Amino acid sequence: MSRKNDRDAPPPVPERLPTPAVDAHTHLDACGDGTAADVTALLDRAGRAGIERVVTVADDLAAARWAAEAATWDERVFAAVAIHPTRTADFGDVEKAEIERLAAAERVVAVGETGLDYYWDYSPPDAQQEAFRWHIDLAKRIGKPLMIHDREAHEDLLRILEEEGAPDTVVFHCFSGDADMARRCVDAGYVLSFAGTVTFRNAKGLHEAAKLVPPEHYLVETDAPFLTPHPFRGRPNEPYCAPYTVQGLAELRGEPVDVVADSVRSNAERVFGLSSSQTVTST
Repeated sequence: MSRKNDRDAPPPVPERLPTPAVDAHTHLDACGDGTAADVTALLDRAGRAGIERVVTVADDLAAARWAAEAATWDERVFAAVAIHPTRTADFGDVEKAEIERLAAAERVVAVGETGLDYYWDYSPPDAQQEAFRWHIDLAKRIGKPLMIHDREAHEDLLRILEEEGAPDTVVFHCFSGDADMARRCVDAGYVLSFAGTVTFRNAKGLHEAAKLVPPEHYLVETDAPFLTPHPFRGRPNEPYCAPYTVQGLAELRGEPVDVVADSVRSNAERVFGLSSSQTVTST
């Protein structure tokens, strides 16, 4: 097989984790064809690797509708809905009303992903910040966790959370800060979700952050189809790849894989109120 084809090939399904875990942030709609049968296949593959539940996350209105509906197709799937900061240039009353309606659904377990992204210039900072404040308020009003997207915006995110008053539960999806940022987040009571980036060899600051986070303050995610863990960086990502990140996190922390996997599972259950027995009903 050519080197190019190697890069295009999905990673192998890893050895099953010794204890089940949860993928705290994925985009199932971007991992396959978006049908109920495909969602089942994605979760079956994940289950063979020990990832028994996932939170599929929206970044625009169409994705929010899909995520809320997909969470009714399979008891292993839960959803988070919001408008991504890069899509907030035209964030008006119609979008707000629809996100608020969807966020109230039982199997929608978080408001996200919302936050700030200063890397891309698709939406001006003022519009992003206004939308972020609205999502903070929504999360507080409905009593659900806030799932944050943070790209090159650490200081403004922390400032706005302090100004608005953070919800009871805040998750920094794909945490990208260093040890100092991690300490500040943990001191504020926030939860840090580590993606495949924590396994990248050049992510030294992130490695130090992962080492110091208390066991009750971290999650693991894929952010699939992006951010595939080392040694498969650049290949297609799916929830079944999360064990590679669990393994990498365990190595960084000097802890057994089963201990880290168990923390990931129990933290996700606490943070999102996950239960496989929640009734699946149409939105």
